[in-house]
Amino acid sequence: MTPDPDLHTHLLGIARGVSASLHDALMRIGPVPVDPPTHAHVADRLALEVVNQQLSIRAAAAIWGRVEAAALLQKLTPRDLFVEAHAETLRGCGLSGAKVRAVLAIRAADEAGLFGPTLATLAHPERSTILRSIKGVGQWTADMIGIFHYGDPDIWPAGDVAAVGSLRRLTGCTDTQACALPFAPYRSYLARAMWRVRDLVPTPTLAA
Repeated sequence: MTPDPDLHTHLLGIARGVSASLHDALMRIGPVPVDPPTHAHVADRLALEVVNQQLSIRAAAAIWGRVEAAALLQKLTPRDLFVEAHAETLRGCGLSGAKVRAVLAIRAADEAGLFGPTLATLAHPERSTILRSIKGVGQWTADMIGIFHYGDPDIWPAGDVAAVGSLRRLTGCTDTQACALPFAPYRSYLARAMWRVRDLVPTPTLAA
């Protein structure tokens, strides 16, 4: 999706009043694209985010690639593997026992109708409560689903090490929830920018 230059300009104005380093970093990365959801069904994205938990992007991608390859070998989809009969296959792909139990719980929740169309109409806190009722799904995972699957514009993922770390380095703040608050109702865009900063911009010298 094409980046929104007007939104970026708006956030630059806010950043200028928060931290010169933050403003300069946002200037350097430019408008951040917001891609459409990569999965048609939320359960599939949820399973992917469970795999991503507490792993580097490269490690998570390698594990998910093995899951896809294992499914393809048996002429199945990844979701077809999320049953007890394929638990050993999933562990062989690199999923921990806890993550295997989590993806099985996601499959069960899907079959029970938990991911109906009403979920998309809920505010993020209400949706998060429902998602966190699934074993192995925590607030970080619910935040990722809100940002990347439902496109909620105003989520600050306070449990995300990369986004929080980037904002702390650029502002010197210890409470990133409070530091991100001026960016409402576009805190998801701030999070995307912080991930992009981590990937593209060397850590600057902090400026007040």
